[in-house]
Amino acid sequence: MKTRATLLASLLLLAGTRIAFAQDALPPLHGQCSLAPGDKPGQVRLELDRDGGHDHDSDSNVPLQDFTGLTLADFQREGAHLSVSMPGEAGDLTCAGEVHGLRLSGDFTFTPHPAFVDRMAHLGFTGFTSEKLEACTLFHIESTWVESLQSAGVSGMTTDNLIAMRIFRVDADFVRSMAALGYANLGAEKLIAFAVQGVNPAEVKQVRAMGYRPTADELIQMRIFRVTPGFIERMKKRGFDNLTIAKLVQIRIFNLAE
Repeated sequence: MKTRATLLASLLLLAGTRIAFAQDALPPLHGQCSLAPGDKPGQVRLELDRDGGHDHDSDSNVPLQDFTGLTLADFQREGAHLSVSMPGEAGDLTCAGEVHGLRLSGDFTFTPHPAFVDRMAHLGFTGFTSEKLEACTLFHIESTWVESLQSAGVSGMTTDNLIAMRIFRVDADFVRSMAALGYANLGAEKLIAFAVQGVNPAEVKQVRAMGYRPTADELIQMRIFRVTPGFIERMKKRGFDNLTIAKLVQIRIFNLAE
């Protein structure tokens, strides 16, 4: 019985050490923050400058609803002291300061969540730093979203390219839509390229209805060089019925359609 008690105590000590180590390895981030009405309704412009001599950290429009403790009317409260937060699974971002000239300016703290790191480790993702966790919060990267992409068959996902996938709105529905058209088990980088170039299921369906079966790389080339269904149709009306995707791309590259 004494041995079991000793073993239990050792396990509890080890668990406590792991938690303390995780928290030490993921220190909070600090810096200056600024919030102002955004370029579009329902948005705010967020600017972050991290302490420690780092370059500009973030400057983007984000939905107002991402913040707690903030309304658009607050920007008109000259001299008001506000503390607003952006909660996330990866960590919480807090900006506290004063409102002057329709702008909240002050200091921010980002507090990482080690529990998120543990969940992501179980999914196969490691190497998180406080900076990467801050990006995960800013771009709403959550473990359930990652799991949905894995379930949809996406390969080659890494801690780094997850952020790019989120920025360019690659989700499980898009992945499954492309898989239904014959483009299954695509890697993360290919899906990012699809999203960057605007490859979309509706246009792919049109191209396939014309008798073409482009590869994933050809779909990207078609978007880059504007080989659209409309362009293909114009070429057919000129009597070019049997042009391959490669030939259509060449026509665009060398302006032979002019």
